[in-house]
Amino acid sequence: MTEDRFVVVRNDEEQYSIWSADREIPAGWQDAGFTGSKADCLAYVDEVWTDMRPRSLRESAR
Repeated sequence: MTEDRFVVVRNDEEQYSIWSADREIPAGWQDAGFTGSKADCLAYVDEVWTDMRPRSLRESAR
């Protein structure tokens, strides 16, 4: 049995998600440079996405 592979994706607002690696990444999202198991991808997102606010909101708060 093969483990499903996922890719971490990010949108223009620097929000993260995971997507099945065997599917085309949806419009508005790009590969964030990490691929692995679902658990590995979710751990990566937890590590890098420390401020859940969209980029536009973070920038307007400056």
